[in-house]
Amino acid sequence: MKTSDELRTVLSDLFKNQKLAVLATHNHGQPYTSLVAFGASEDLRYLAFATTRSTRKFNNLSGDPRVSMLVDSRSNRVSDIRKAVAATATGRAEEVESEEREELLRVYLSKHPHMEAFARSPSCALLRVEVETYYVVRQFQKVFELHMKP
Repeated sequence: MKTSDELRTVLSDLFKNQKLAVLATHNHGQPYTSLVAFGASEDLRYLAFATTRSTRKFNNLSGDPRVSMLVDSRSNRVSDIRKAVAATATGRAEEVESEEREELLRVYLSKHPHMEAFARSPSCALLRVEVETYYVVRQFQKVFELHMKP
């Protein structure tokens, strides 16, 4: 990949084909990972996920909003070493409310319509990760960076 446009295409394709991501948070430096259903804004600036406010991940984010999210195309085959694509997004997560919530919820539910009752429940928070950087790994050792902030 030579251009940021090519990298954006790889990320868009990956995000369209994968429904789950691994979210990494931490509590006083102790890493904690969770599997989350996610959605991505069309411009790739934001990733969204839903969780109840009683979860460990929500509690961790209340203490420190810094996160990373891993989305990959692995299939648990030996060929994944050479063929899988893995993208790590780093940024900050925050709960989204009001009219902004509805717009992001639409993005999330377009990918996960079966999650509507959960995502709209009063105990559920919709979180937006403002992506600072994507790190994309292809063909085992080829690493590319895409910085989202000017």
